Amino acid sequence: MYSPPPDPDTEQRMRAHHAHTAEALDVQVEPGEEFWGWAGRTLGAPARTATGAPVWLRLVSAPEGKALGKLWDGALDAQHAFGDLDGHRPALLAIHDAVDAGTAYRAELSVRVDQPVLSDDPILQHDLQLSHSWWADLARTLAKVSAIDTDRVAVRQQYMDQAIPEFLGIFAPTVTCWTTAHADVHWANLTKPLRLLDWEGWGRAPQGFDAATLYAYTLLQPDTATRVRDVFPVLDSPAGLAAEATVCAQLLQTVARGDNLALKDQLRNWSEELRRR
Repeated sequence: MYSPPPDPDTEQRMRAHHAHTAEALDVQVEPGEEFWGWAGRTLGAPARTATGAPVWLRLVSAPEGKALGKLWDGALDAQHAFGDLDGHRPALLAIHDAVDAGTAYRAELSVRVDQPVLSDDPILQHDLQLSHSWWADLARTLAKVSAIDTDRVAVRQQYMDQAIPEFLGIFAPTVTCWTTAHADVHWANLTKPLRLLDWEGWGRAPQGFDAATLYAYTLLQPDTATRVRDVFPVLDSPAGLAAEATVCAQLLQTVARGDNLALKDQLRNWSEELRRR
């Protein structure tokens, strides 16, 4: 969760359109809680339908000419492809599109997840005591995601060919299997009982990509990181090497830009292990 945007015009504009969308979808926003995305691009809040059902209303904005493609349609495409994933994904109930003064707005009304996320930060800052059944649910859910056929792309071969040599110093490993991935499995997108949130960027990626992503964001907690590798043995297989190298390169790239600095040393250690493999 981010702070409100520093630009007061953006803050006012997003709040006004969020309120307008609530009226259009006939829901009542509950006062006191709001959740901003990066630079004010999104604004979400809990709400209730006319019958009192708890829902979540999220508004995303983009310049009119850029309101298309993978990220814009991610939640809608995910609803068509996965439904609620046996209750592990909050179902999308409705969307509402609008354009105003050159800016496009999409509101997504979803089933509300009342359980808190497992971490306020994507990077796990403390060990978690999660049951065997929780891990089993996660493994089954990601297996179901991986089996879905899609033409959406989360990771491109061209990116791997450029980023892995630059940040790991090795040629990009051969991808022996492409599967469908959520592509943003970290601890701020997971709850207990299991719900997997934020379906903007899902698509095709090297096998094991979601497991590698979760492992990367767990590197500060060795015990939980070991559990990730135990639950997802693909990470120790030749097939999983491409996924691990890709995720490691992605996060080292963010470190080079000044983000995820807490993982800097652990990512470098991981990259050395990958080079040895």
